[in-house]
Amino acid sequence: MRRSAVRGQADSRLLLRSSNVPGAFTLIELLVVIAIIGILAALLFPAFTKTKSRAEGAVCVSNTRQLAMAWQMYADENNGRLPYNLGGDASKRGVGPRTNANWVNNIMTWEVSDSDNTNIATITEASLGPLVRGPNVYRCPGDRVLSDDQRSAGWIGRIRSYSMNAMVGDAGDLSISGTNLNNPDYVQFFSISSIPNPDHIFVFLDEHPDSINDGYFVAKAYSGQWYDLPASYHNGGAAFAYVDGHAELHHWQHAITRQPSHPEAIQWPVVVNAGARDDFKWVVDRMSVEND
Repeated sequence: MRRSAVRGQADSRLLLRSSNVPGAFTLIELLVVIAIIGILAALLFPAFTKTKSRAEGAVCVSNTRQLAMAWQMYADENNGRLPYNLGGDASKRGVGPRTNANWVNNIMTWEVSDSDNTNIATITEASLGPLVRGPNVYRCPGDRVLSDDQRSAGWIGRIRSYSMNAMVGDAGDLSISGTNLNNPDYVQFFSISSIPNPDHIFVFLDEHPDSINDGYFVAKAYSGQWYDLPASYHNGGAAFAYVDGHAELHHWQHAITRQPSHPEAIQWPVVVNAGARDDFKWVVDRMSVEND
């Protein structure tokens, strides 16, 4: 009996010592560590989001630059003549005719049944397709906007995020008179040599997912209204590529320009009030030059 009692006391001391092993955590200490990790995650998440957005913005700028290079190569191969950029009546939100002569041959929608949203042949077989290094160049990595039906169908994204300045290139019936019916007071550029300030006139841009349909981006200079709207994927900004080949991100100043990026988010046209026209004027100034 005495020997058993001694052994029991020894076991108790052993258990006591093992429960106080240096480095072991109590429940309270574990909860404190978890709370600290949660606080650090909350602090770091916005920074991570901004870093990711900057990285996507860099890829987007590169995409628009590649499109501008293909656009220049097309002009070089066609005696300076610019690619077709067919559109419709901006006031009616009309769209351009379908033809592979155009720089792209698709009209984006929110419908699952519309193959233009997913069929890469509508861009690879259009006029710039052979000059562009793959269909991914036509899509901004920040553009993941889909309708509920498209998301339910398992889509990752639509195939195009970019449009071309309506004043650059042959706009078909809209410019058959030599000027563009949507902007008659501004010069329509049909050849690369006719553009007087190539570092100032943009060719491609991110377009808002709710206004992008055909590849034709128009800002009616005299209207003070957005009929097409730039995107704002990158911390409130959009990528622009210019005639001379350089590209940049431009960030918008006003909430009226930074509209929500989801289907049917906007009541068209977007009327720009007098105190928020800086963004609209910035785009119009880089669209063309006024007719003499």
